[in-house]
Order: sequence, then structure tokens, then C-alpha cells
Amino acid sequence: MLEMKVPSPGESITEVEIAQWLVADGDYVEKDQAIAEVDSDKATLELPAEASGIITLKAEEGDAVAVGQVVCLIDTDAARPEGGSAPKAATPAPTAAATTAAAPEKTVSYATGTPSPSAKKLMDEKGLSADQIQGTGRDGRILKEDVIKGAPAMGSAASENRGSSRQKLSMLRRKVAERLVSAKNETAMLTTFNEVDMSAIFTLRNEYKDAFKAKHDVGLGFMSFFTLAVVRALDLFPDVNSMIDGDYKVTYDYKDISIAVSGPKGLMVPVIRNAEELSFRGVEAEVKRLALRARDGQITVDEMTGGTFTISNGGVFGSMLSTPIINPPQSGILGMHNIVDRPVVKNGAVAIAPIMYVALSYDHRIIDGRESVGFLVAVKEALEDPIQHLMHGDVKKALEL
Repeated sequence: MLEMKVPSPGESITEVEIAQWLVADGDYVEKDQAIAEVDSDKATLELPAEASGIITLKAEEGDAVAVGQVVCLIDTDAARPEGGSAPKAATPAPTAAATTAAAPEKTVSYATGTPSPSAKKLMDEKGLSADQIQGTGRDGRILKEDVIKGAPAMGSAASENRGSSRQKLSMLRRKVAERLVSAKNETAMLTTFNEVDMSAIFTLRNEYKDAFKAKHDVGLGFMSFFTLAVVRALDLFPDVNSMIDGDYKVTYDYKDISIAVSGPKGLMVPVIRNAEELSFRGVEAEVKRLALRARDGQITVDEMTGGTFTISNGGVFGSMLSTPIINPPQSGILGMHNIVDRPVVKNGAVAIAPIMYVALSYDHRIIDGRESVGFLVAVKEALEDPIQHLMHGDVKKALEL
């Protein structure tokens, strides 16, 4: 009998949560078959079977288990069933709706929503009003018991077919929430804004995207332009590529750019390592690889730690403007937004141009106004004239065509 223990997903992680069992108790599993998904405070990872045999589960979904704890047993002496093993079908639990009798038709009268004397006294003590309590007495009268145990009614029900669900947050989601609150409470976060005329990038993409795709098997998107514009701006304003460590400021000479992507388990922030060494092709290939791994739940802890600056693209969801939250311990995050045709003044005349609003949230403890505004202006300059600032005047060489 093989005891399967929780492996360590990372140096600082001591506990994980069983998010989902992918097999049933008593199933026959093959070696290296994924048997469970486990959540840590940094990522969701699959747990592969260490041997073939019949599995006995020792932990329930939602259980928090320590690294090194036994979560299942595998009987390696068990014979493989003929024709393979079909997973056992779980018997669905009866729903509350199926076992609840239909509520009798309610009568509306002077007593509806009126509290009894004892209920009124208790409501005054709790600072509640009659429209916050659902009365269960005759004709809807509010009783003392309703105030004690009843949940406040959220407005007047337009229909009897109303319900709610309660689901425990995953360990990853709880950690993300904790970090976001920490960023708001422990940093002096400010946000500065600017707008970018995307005409030059649109022209380049329309002209070269097909050749780029054909040669490199990856699309020429916006992320490569933004990533390389950020790398250039970080060179010009290195304080934005710094972090606070106690009484010290740590400044990095490399650019590990985190990109916020939405995955099935919530927000993921994989890292593009040494972005300053990558070309347009290299950035696009890495963005595609990391995004696919995040969405498939295959991202590892190492791929999501150690970034020095973050780019978040709320524009893919239609966001026009936002104030992105810093990803601690980083000191800055750039927010991209949707691109909309807007009237702008060019050469003294009004013209229509594709405009994107950009936002830089930064930690004012370490980044001053001059650096923050200058950084965002440098990003704007590079995006509005990428041939000069990002491609050094040679488009085909920069795109490796």
C-alpha cells in the first residue's frame, strides 16, 4: 500500500487545500494520472498519482492539508480491471428546493410587516427597521423570534423564486484578496493617467501582422508593444523598478514583467523573465505560453513569483478607465484599457483617432511625482512612435521578418 503525501509546491508554502478530486474513492488509477487539484496561496496545481492501483481517499474536498500529510492510499497490488475502470457516478444529493413544500399563499393585512411589542423593543435595540425583517407571524406579523434568528430581508421580493448560494473561496483567491487589501492599507498608492494615440501601432499591425504570424506562428498583439515600452521607461526611470525592503530601497537592473491574466481560479500574474532581452517575437511567444498555462491551471509557483513591475489589461473586458492596484512588493503597475475612436487635435485640426487611456498606480513612498509622470509620458512616447523608440528605425529587423 503506497501512502501519497502532499508534495511541497514551493519553498514558503506549508499548507494546501484540496480543491477537487478528479477520481472517486475506489477507482483504479494509472501512474502519473492527475488525481486531484490542490490550491496553494500562490497557484492551483495538479496532483499526479505516484503509482498504478486502486485509490482510497483520505481527505475531503475543501480540506486544508499540511505539506507532507497523507491524502490518499494506492493499493499497488490490486489488479487492473478488465476493459479499464469507469469512474463511479456520484449520487446527487437532494436539493433543498426538492424537499421544501410549497409556501402557502400569503394574506396582506394591517399586521403585515408590523412588529409585536417585544419584537419592536428588540428591533430598537438592534437599530433595525421593519423592512429589514421578514415576518413569519400571522399575516406576516414580525415576531420576536424573527428578529433574533431571521436574516434581514433585502428589499421587497418581486418573486418567490429567489435564492442564494454560499461557496468557500479558494486558498488562492483568499490570498489574492489579502494581498490586495494589504496593498491598499500598507502603501501610499497614487494613480496618474494619460492617453495614447494608437494610430501608429494600428498601422504597423495592419501592415505586418500576417507576415509576422506566418513566420513566427504567433500573433503580433499589443502586449509586445506595451512590454517593450515599459522596459524602455524603466531604463529611463529606474525608481519605478524598485521595491522597499524595510529601511532600504532595492533597485533591479533586470526587468521581470508580471502580466495579469484571468484564469479559471481567479487572477493569475505570471512573469516574463528578463523582458529587456526579448524581441517582439520573444515577448509575444512568452505571453501566449504563460496565458495558456494559466488558463489551463498548469502555471507553477516559480512562474508567478519575482516580478519587478506589472502590466494589467482591463481593456480586454471593455474597461475604459480604472485605478489598478499595486502587486506587492512591487512599486508600480500599468493599467491598459479599451481602445475607442475619439476626436483629437492634430496639426491644429480635429481628427478621429484610436485612443487608449493608460494609468500608472505607484507607491509614493519610493516613487515621486516626477518619476511617475515621466515614466507614463515615456510609455506614451514609445507607443505613439514605436518605429523610432522601440524599433530603432528598422521595422523588419525589429520584427525579425
